[in-house]
Amino acid sequence: MRITSLDAAVDDDGYVDAPPGERVAMVYELTLAAWALSGRPMPTYSRAEIPGRLIRGDSSP
Repeated sequence: MRITSLDAAVDDDGYVDAPPGERVAMVYELTLAAWALSGRPMPTYSRAEIPGRLIRGDSSP
């Protein structure tokens, strides 16, 4: 693995940027691989039950 910007046009293999839909699919595959490597089971809660909270910043100028 390596860290790169989303603006990188071509990687070392000469692969040109993937369209957004393919990028989302790649993130999903990487997420599955990361969970598998962690040795922990994938979360099974629903989207409404996701732990966390949304904190909105002050919108005043």
